[in-house]
Amino acid sequence: MAVKPERRPAALLYAELRNFTRLSEVLQPDKVLELANEFFTFAAKNVIGGSGNVLSVQNDSLLAAFVEGDAQRFNDDALRTAQAIQRDFGPIGERWRNEYGLAAAVALGLHSGEAVFGMAGQLGAQQFVAFGDCVSVAERIVHRARAGEIVISLDVMKALGVKVQSLGAQELPPLELGNRRPALPIYGMVLETRLDFT
Repeated sequence: MAVKPERRPAALLYAELRNFTRLSEVLQPDKVLELANEFFTFAAKNVIGGSGNVLSVQNDSLLAAFVEGDAQRFNDDALRTAQAIQRDFGPIGERWRNEYGLAAAVALGLHSGEAVFGMAGQLGAQQFVAFGDCVSVAERIVHRARAGEIVISLDVMKALGVKVQSLGAQELPPLELGNRRPALPIYGMVLETRLDFT
């Protein structure tokens, strides 16, 4: 992505590591950071491999943007990346459970819209960031996802030009946005059996 400030359409992906707070409470600090780095390295590798850009890492979440090609392509890139992260984290989470006695999984949220991209931050320590309603909604969507699941907005579905059934997704209760805005339809690629943590 270009470093110069610009407003452009994009697909935003949030990947949130679930149950990591519990892991961080019981493991030694060096092990907590080792596992966090393993997750972020794993997620970033999938994002970059899917033609995306990692924008930020905060607490137990990673935010990425997809902008390459037309709307259908960058939304497809984002969805395929989310599916890869969900699928390939399984063995990592299982290994963590076997070694440390606590399971972990990833929840993912996808939304599509316009965002402002560019460099921001304190002088001498600026980083590439994204601002806008699209980013905020994507973050709210990931909070609706259960551990190990992907939740996507209607905007992503429209851009992909696919039906809910073809993705194996199901309609979820709409996301309330407040400020007299209409609720946003969202869809979940959900697990058959719920994990024992959210």
